[in-house]
Amino acid sequence: MGRSFKPRGKRGPTPPAVKSQEEADTLVRKLRGEMADGENYREKSLKLHGWICAKCGREFEASTLHLLTVHHKDGNHHNNPPDGSNWENLCIYCHDDEHSRSLLGDYLSGAGKGRG
Repeated sequence: MGRSFKPRGKRGPTPPAVKSQEEADTLVRKLRGEMADGENYREKSLKLHGWICAKCGREFEASTLHLLTVHHKDGNHHNNPPDGSNWENLCIYCHDDEHSRSLLGDYLSGAGKGRG
């Protein structure tokens, strides 16, 4: 018996219909995480919170700035308030640790049993 490669149907929400170029530009900015002025949330967070990891305190220079990421506190990458209240700058190591904590907690508590 072979695998079926038949499409399973829609895979997510249908993008909204765009009526004008301005609406298309706004939608693209929103999907990219950019602010209305064209600045993206990473640039904004780096300006607001500085080039330092909020967890371990490591400071970054221009040559290592690519190792500093923006973590969304509520987990929603579309929630980008201009005041930066949903962001914290974390180095890649602390960011990985932050996202693995819930996985480890689920595993240790047995919450992951029965899945799969």
